Amino acid sequence: MALELWSTLKEAIVAYTGFSPTTFFTLLAIFFALYYVLSGLFGSSDTHNRHGTTRDFEPQMEPLRPPVQIGEVTEEELKSYDGSDPEKPLLMAIKGQIYDVSQSRMFYGPGGPYALFAGKDASRALAKMSFEEKDLTGDISGLGSFELDALQDWEYKFMSKYVKVGTIKTTVTVTAPESTTGEPSESTTTPDADADDDDASKPTENGPSETEAVKSDETPSNIDAAKE
Repeated sequence: MALELWSTLKEAIVAYTGFSPTTFFTLLAIFFALYYVLSGLFGSSDTHNRHGTTRDFEPQMEPLRPPVQIGEVTEEELKSYDGSDPEKPLLMAIKGQIYDVSQSRMFYGPGGPYALFAGKDASRALAKMSFEEKDLTGDISGLGSFELDALQDWEYKFMSKYVKVGTIKTTVTVTAPESTTGEPSESTTTPDADADDDDASKPTENGPSETEAVKSDETPSNIDAAKE
């Protein structure tokens, strides 16, 4: 069967090309070799040009700015460092300590999976692995031991990977003590009555007291008359 096909192929080559089968296959091999060489030369040049053009249009990644210490800020001021302003660093806080997470902008920047943590103290959310708005706070009261351990692991990770740049300012609310009665007590005595009482209890400065006046009437002459 194979010999019959080969004989038929040779007859077809001679009939359609006028070449012998050996000459035909030799020319065919030379043609493919030339095609491979030429395509390699011109194809590599085109590929280089395409790659060069792609590199020209690729946006250049800006180098990361060195972390800047911001000191002590309020939670409201920290919100401006959530990545919405490209001129500001990307910051996040854990347990009141603020870290620069600009190098992980793909995670904590706008559009990232943890973008809602940026610009906030997300201690409670990290401890509970929660993405709810109510847990985006630094209040960790009422957490269990497992959640506190998870938060400690997050803090160790941030301390080893990111630079601490500040702290959150804590506000202390001072409340005035309330009166037990609610109203000031009223005095039952008037100033005039107090003055009269004082005058009655004190002897007069200009004259002798009434007791002394009674004693002065008992003169020796009166005593002798009584004896007679």
